[in-house]
Amino acid sequence: MTLPRFYEQRGYQPAWIDDSGLKPQVEGLVRMLRAAAQEGLNPLDYHLTEIEAKREAIRADRRRVNPDRLTELDLLLTDAYLLYGYHLLAGKVNPETIDPEWFIARRKADLVTILQNALDSNQVEASLRSLLPSHSGYYALRGALAAHRAIAAQGGWAAVPDGPGLRKGDRDPRVESLRVRLTAAGDLETKEVFDKELFDEDLDRALQKFQGRHGLNSSGGLNANTLTALNLPAEVRVRQIMVNMERCRWLPQDLGEQYIMVNIANFELDVVEADRVVMTMRVVVDRPYRRTPVFSDMITYLVFCPYWHVPKGIAAADILPQLRRDIGYLTQNNIKVFPEWGPESKEIDPTGVDWFRVNSGNLNYRFRQEPGPSNALGRIKFMFPNKFNVYLHDTPSRELFAVSERTFSSGCIRIERPLDLAEYLLRDEPGWKREKIIAVIEKNVEQTKRLPRPVTIHLLYLTAWAENDGRVQFRNDIYLRDEPVYQALTERPVSIDGRE
Repeated sequence: MTLPRFYEQRGYQPAWIDDSGLKPQVEGLVRMLRAAAQEGLNPLDYHLTEIEAKREAIRADRRRVNPDRLTELDLLLTDAYLLYGYHLLAGKVNPETIDPEWFIARRKADLVTILQNALDSNQVEASLRSLLPSHSGYYALRGALAAHRAIAAQGGWAAVPDGPGLRKGDRDPRVESLRVRLTAAGDLETKEVFDKELFDEDLDRALQKFQGRHGLNSSGGLNANTLTALNLPAEVRVRQIMVNMERCRWLPQDLGEQYIMVNIANFELDVVEADRVVMTMRVVVDRPYRRTPVFSDMITYLVFCPYWHVPKGIAAADILPQLRRDIGYLTQNNIKVFPEWGPESKEIDPTGVDWFRVNSGNLNYRFRQEPGPSNALGRIKFMFPNKFNVYLHDTPSRELFAVSERTFSSGCIRIERPLDLAEYLLRDEPGWKREKIIAVIEKNVEQTKRLPRPVTIHLLYLTAWAENDGRVQFRNDIYLRDEPVYQALTERPVSIDGRE
C-alpha cells in the first residue's frame, strides 16, 4: 500500500508540517492541484477543496490548532500528491477496464521515492511536471484544450446553416458564415472581403485545410460530411482532446528511436526515426464490429507470396455461400480445399462434398488461397506474432485506399505501399534491394525472410493529436471508444490505495 509505505519509510513523521506549521512545499502542491484542469483532469478529484479549507483554518488560528487536524491535512496532502502523480504518470483511467482491446503497457515509477526526494529538495512542482508525457504532442494538445475551452466559454462557434453543397465560384448567403467559422478554426486568415457571398479561392484553400485536419476528402467543396464536422460543438472537441490527452498518458515513456506507428482512427501508417516521420501510407483497418486492438510488438519477419489460410469465421460467412451458388468460385479465386486443419491434410476435390450439408457448426474444412495477384493477403505480409493474429499485409483491393473511412478488414491491417515498406525494413540487408524483392515476388512461391533487426510497431487509437506545427487533427471515433474514456475521466477517483 503506497500511502502507509511512504509514512513507514519516514518513521511515521509528518511530511508537510513541522514545528513552525505548514511547510512551503504545501503551496507548490496546491498550485499544481489547481492547475490540474490544464491536463484535462479535475482539481477537485485531489482533495483540493478540503485541503484549502483545512489550510485556511490552520492559518486563521495557529495557537489553537488541533493536532488531529494537522495529521488529517498531512495525510490529505500526501494522498493528493500520490494520486495526482499517478494520474499524470499512467492516466486516471485504467484502459483495460473500459477497453478490452487496449494492451499497451503504461509507464511506471516509484512515487513514494519521488515524493520523498521532492520534499527533501523542495521540488514538489518540478517532480509532478516530470511525470507528464515527454513528447511534444502532449503539450500541443494541452494548448489546444485551453483554446477550445476558451471558445466554448464564449458560446462556441456559430453554426453554418444547412443547405445545398457549395463550391469555389458559387455565390450564397451562407458563404459569410462559413468564412466566420473557418476563421474561428484558424484555417482562414482574417482579412477584408469585399464580396462576402462569393466562395473565393482563399475560402476554398481554407476549407481544404479544415477537411485535411478532420480526415475528410479535401475537395474544398462544402458537403454534408464537412458541414457536420464544422457544426460539431466546441464542447465536443474539448471532450475529444481530454480523452486523447488521457490516451497519451497511457503510452510508454519511450516509443523507440525507430518504430512503425499505425493510428487506427486515422487509417494511416507512419515510419518514424528520431521523432521524424520518414514514410507515410494509408491503411485499411478492421470493421467496427471487429475493432483492431491496441498493442505494441516487434516485426520480426516478412512472408513473400503468402498462402492465405482462410479463418473459419470468414469461410463460413463468405466462402461457403459463394461456393453453394457456384462451385467454380473456388477455382476462379485460386482456393484449394483440405478436409481438416492438420499439416498432413491432403487436398480434396470440392465437387465431391455436399456443401449444403455444411454449416458454421460443422465446418471443419480448411480453405487455402494460393499465392498470386488475387490472394487476399497480396504479395507480402509483415509478421509480428501476437495473440490477436494481427499483422500487416498487401491487398489486391487497391480501390479501398481511395475511401476516406477505411474500415473493411476482417482481422488484419492492409497497407497501401507494401513494397516500399519491405524495401525499408530490408535496407540494411546485403543483396535485398528493391529489384531482389520484386524478383522474389515474381517467383510466386511462398518465402519467409527474417529481418536483420526487429522493428517496433505500435498500433494506437488517437482521435485527436497535434502536428509539429501545433495544428490539431481530429478524426471520427470509428470504434466508439471515446465516450467510455470520457465518462471514466469524469467519475470520482479512488485514493492511491483504493479508497474513495
